Amino acid sequence: MRVHLGCDHAGLDLKDHLTAWLTEHGYEPVDHGPFWYDAEDDYPVFCLRAATAVAEERAAGQDSLGVVIGGSGNGEQIAANKVAGIRCALAWSEETALLGRQHNDANVVAVGGRMHSLDDMTRFVELFLAEPFSGAERHQRRIDQLTAYEGSGALPPLPARPAADSAGDA
Repeated sequence: MRVHLGCDHAGLDLKDHLTAWLTEHGYEPVDHGPFWYDAEDDYPVFCLRAATAVAEERAAGQDSLGVVIGGSGNGEQIAANKVAGIRCALAWSEETALLGRQHNDANVVAVGGRMHSLDDMTRFVELFLAEPFSGAERHQRRIDQLTAYEGSGALPPLPARPAADSAGDA
C-alpha cells in the first residue's frame, strides 16, 4: 500500500521516522515534504499535496492512504480535509486511530508530533493503516451525506420529527 506523508517543521522528525518504519513494514511511503527544517514553513504546502495524491490515487482505484503531521495535528487535519474526497481523522489515541477507519472510512490520519511519544504516534499510524472500514450501513449513510454535500454544497435534509406516541407527547 502506498502511504503519502506531509508535515510541517514540528512533524519533520516523526515523518522521517515513519518513512523508514513504513518501508520496513512493507508499505510504499511517498514523502511530500518538507525535506529540511524551516521553523517558518507552511503546513498547507505539504499536507495538501499528500492529501491530493491520496484522493487522486483512490479515485483511480488504488488503496492509498495518507499521514499528515504537525505540532498538534489540527492544522494539518484541516488542510487535508479541504481536498475533495479526503476524510482526515485526528488521532490522539489508539481508539481514535481505529475509529477513524472503522466508522468514518478516513483515508488520511493526522497526528501531533508534539503531543505524544514517537512510539505512541507510530502505533496510532500502524493501527490506522491496518484497520478496515466496518462498512456498517449507518456509517456509510453518513459518509454518503458528506460526499454529496462536498459535491453539491446542498445540506442534507433535516430528519422528520417522529409522530407523537400513543401516550400523548405534548
